[in-house]
Amino acid sequence: MKKTSVLSLTAAFLALMCSVASPAEIAGKAYLFAHMTKEDYGRLYYSVSTDGRRWTVLNGGKRIFDNYRGHPDICKGHDGRFYLIGNYERRREISLWVSDDLVKWQAFGDFSPDIYKTHGFKPAIDYKGAPKIFYDEVSSRYLVTWHSTILPPSKEDTEQFWRGMRTLYVTSKDLKKFTHPKRLFEFEIATIDTIVRKEGKRYCAFIKDEKYPDFDWPTGKTIRICTSENLLGPYTEPSPPITGNFYEAPALIARPDDKGWYLYCEQYPAVSYGLLTAPTLAGPWHGVYWQDYNLPKNARHGCMIQITPKQLNVILAAYGEQRATDL
Repeated sequence: MKKTSVLSLTAAFLALMCSVASPAEIAGKAYLFAHMTKEDYGRLYYSVSTDGRRWTVLNGGKRIFDNYRGHPDICKGHDGRFYLIGNYERRREISLWVSDDLVKWQAFGDFSPDIYKTHGFKPAIDYKGAPKIFYDEVSSRYLVTWHSTILPPSKEDTEQFWRGMRTLYVTSKDLKKFTHPKRLFEFEIATIDTIVRKEGKRYCAFIKDEKYPDFDWPTGKTIRICTSENLLGPYTEPSPPITGNFYEAPALIARPDDKGWYLYCEQYPAVSYGLLTAPTLAGPWHGVYWQDYNLPKNARHGCMIQITPKQLNVILAAYGEQRATDL
């Protein structure tokens, strides 16, 4: 890559974004979308935005680094560094990477929760799907969640495996030592893709209701919400769906106008992303018109985090020269 100043990269990028966002919307705001793609499932790509609605793919649509496997999820940790979580499909281990700047990622370590020791849960196989990570500043603990199943795969009934999914978790102070796995929810509903966030004094878990929809279970394959006063629950029964059927992979960011939240959910199989907005995590949630936002057309599961303009500068210096692509 030829030498290009960070300032010129940032100016060029902001000029691009200003064409679709007002100065008031972009002032001091920036977001990173770490995601996979339809063609390169389970690998790491970056897109960025300054208004939370219009996203630009970086690095010429190429992978950010080749060692990553999983459904990307990132949190800022106790030491100010960023932690990225993932796993290889069907492997026992959950993997962690760490970065000071969201550009240079280093392996942090692997751990393998023994799900067979989970109280009140009998796994059909040793499966740990789509691990997610959340750092709780109140308790100074990391919450790592994933989904495991109580029902084995079946060729005759492909949905059986997914009907058995439950959300499990471990906690850690340092991501070196972990608690034994436990179930996060008391209710008997198939759940995957759980992310936990905090607003005020309440924790909010966005879940995917994983049972296949039918007349007896019309909420199947939708995004629902449950809340708690404590990180580890007990959580309320899930809310009515906030999406239609066949949505998954929720990704949440604060609105740049400080008037609430944006929630992206993927309509599948790899159709598009829908965007919802609400003044609080409790709602009311409503859809954003598709012409008022855009994501890379082939982007799939991932996470979104708010970053500072300085952090955006560093990312653009590394990946911004070949920034514009639709994948």
